[in-house]
Amino acid sequence: MKNWDVIVIGGGIIGLSLALELRKKDARVLVIDRGEPGREASYAAGGMLVDCSAETPGALQPLATASARMYPEFVHELQIESGLHVDLRDQGAIVFPPPEHVHQRPEFKLETLLPASVAELEPALAQPDRPAFYLKERSVDPRGLTSAALAAAKRRGVDFSSGDAVTAVNLADGRVSGVTTKKTSFLAPKVVNCAGAWSGQIAPHAIPTRPVKGQMLCLISPSRELLRHVIRSPEIYLIPRSDGRILVGTTVEEAGFDKRTDVATIQRLHRAAVAMVPELRNAKILEDWAGLRPGTPDSLPILGATATPGYYVATGHFRDGILLAPITAHVMAQVIEGRNPDHDLAPFSHARFPR
Repeated sequence: MKNWDVIVIGGGIIGLSLALELRKKDARVLVIDRGEPGREASYAAGGMLVDCSAETPGALQPLATASARMYPEFVHELQIESGLHVDLRDQGAIVFPPPEHVHQRPEFKLETLLPASVAELEPALAQPDRPAFYLKERSVDPRGLTSAALAAAKRRGVDFSSGDAVTAVNLADGRVSGVTTKKTSFLAPKVVNCAGAWSGQIAPHAIPTRPVKGQMLCLISPSRELLRHVIRSPEIYLIPRSDGRILVGTTVEEAGFDKRTDVATIQRLHRAAVAMVPELRNAKILEDWAGLRPGTPDSLPILGATATPGYYVATGHFRDGILLAPITAHVMAQVIEGRNPDHDLAPFSHARFPR
């Protein structure tokens, strides 16, 4: 029976990135996905690479900053290896903060926080005189990113088993020996749980992830130049793509594993987009969808080794899975190799949660 050095459970961007990193170390890797790789949370994500202390939990900031810095090279490698284009944009974001944030910062002045007026930066915005600030951050098309990662992984020799959910991590003499799926079993001395919202359904450990639903829609802009920057406000965010699409999001819902969209919610998002950019009333709705982010009790990811030798976890990235993919792959590969990771993973240990 064929065996592998490492089995990665979950073929989203976290699992794919880790598989690629492990292949760089010549590990034989099998990725097992309950459905089609890259078609769950990664496929539904917006792709804002938010690296801002005002929006990132303090414990997560070092990883977020490191990962954001890795992104240009990360995407470049994927494009070279896959032959696919990944839409990585660096025009930055214009953020309209909640009013209370403005009042909390007396020094908050429009002219000191933007390279030019909002009206100059984004003429199509309806309310350019609102207090705002500019962030020099990137955005990426997660679907293009995941497609490139999948193609690169296959080219590098990563093996895949799709459409077969893992039900348990197998143990022999107290350590990992492989996994059991609904259809079969696979052998490996090391297993990494990257199953996102489904991580907690795999024995033997209770991984406290849950699905957090987010609904979004995609518009075809009347002009590719209608918006240049990502726009974020308390009501909505707008993410332009280079091909003229504009993503509109999102909701944060505790709805279990229900991925259905709600007409009233999608209409509300559409109205908010038009209120922000009136010209979007002429935009065609391309599609709408819902995805399931992997949430945790403290909204921080779970990274590192478990109490079971050979069993590792890289899950629970909530809204930051796309951003954190490069650094997660880097530090988890180090942990799996038995090395000290470049970043302290103690705040993200599975042991922080009571049994």
